[in-house]
Amino acid sequence: MTSEKATLPPGVLAGGFHKLKHGRFDITVLSDGFITLPLSILMPDGSPDETPSLLGRLGGDADSAPLQTNIPLIRHGNDLILIDTGAGANFQPSDGRLAENLAFIGVDPASITKVIFTHVHPDHSGGTTKADGSLLFPNAHYYVNEAEWTFWTDPDYEAKMAEPLHVFARGAQRDLFAVKDRLTMVKPGDEIVSGMNVVSTRGHTPGHISLELAGDGNLLIGGDVIPNNIVSVENPKWHFGFDTEPEIALANRAAMLDKAANEKLRMLGYHWTYPGVGYVERNGTAYRFARG
Repeated sequence: MTSEKATLPPGVLAGGFHKLKHGRFDITVLSDGFITLPLSILMPDGSPDETPSLLGRLGGDADSAPLQTNIPLIRHGNDLILIDTGAGANFQPSDGRLAENLAFIGVDPASITKVIFTHVHPDHSGGTTKADGSLLFPNAHYYVNEAEWTFWTDPDYEAKMAEPLHVFARGAQRDLFAVKDRLTMVKPGDEIVSGMNVVSTRGHTPGHISLELAGDGNLLIGGDVIPNNIVSVENPKWHFGFDTEPEIALANRAAMLDKAANEKLRMLGYHWTYPGVGYVERNGTAYRFARG
């Protein structure tokens, strides 16, 4: 495993880029920037005695904190694969830096062959298209869980979903319909490329998936199943405000933390402290994160 640091051009928020080799996969962890979330979303179950310290460790203030956005770029044989497309201009202005980071490391977006959505919240799929509506990754084939497609593209979403989800549904439809003619629906257990398997981690959204990569001990690219390596790992029974199915999310989060600790499974988290790569270890009735 190696890390590479460089002086980044203005507007690119990553402090560098991190590389690791895992089995047949060469991975560069790029940054899309960061998002800022309020306390009510980050840790709605936290008490006034607990939250100030956690917010401080995240680099936040009394009411909110920034979460970094880590996007894996994976070389596997002749494929160049992105896991999620970041926010583009469709979430927060501090996010949407993926295209700049790709340019910085000399990767042409046209060279991306596959894009896999862990889910289609706007900070994960909003970078699919450019401002003019054309595809940022024009030669890529796209993958999404069939359950994710079914949930977000329901034409009756306004009647069936709570009002706060309507804007997410509109964004998901924008991004999914833009790639409809080059989209493959996947299900848990499917293998996208040799050694890369789809894992169901439902709850954050109804079709949320993670990806397990074979190697010397498996690597789990978890999307938002464990939203943060500080709050969620150390407080596994706390809800996260953006979970569509809160109790299912908690159950699957607990199962993933237990599996990761038992199997010493390396993980890569989307909103974890950059580069988001490491392990979870048991710490009493909870867990702690260790980079590695």
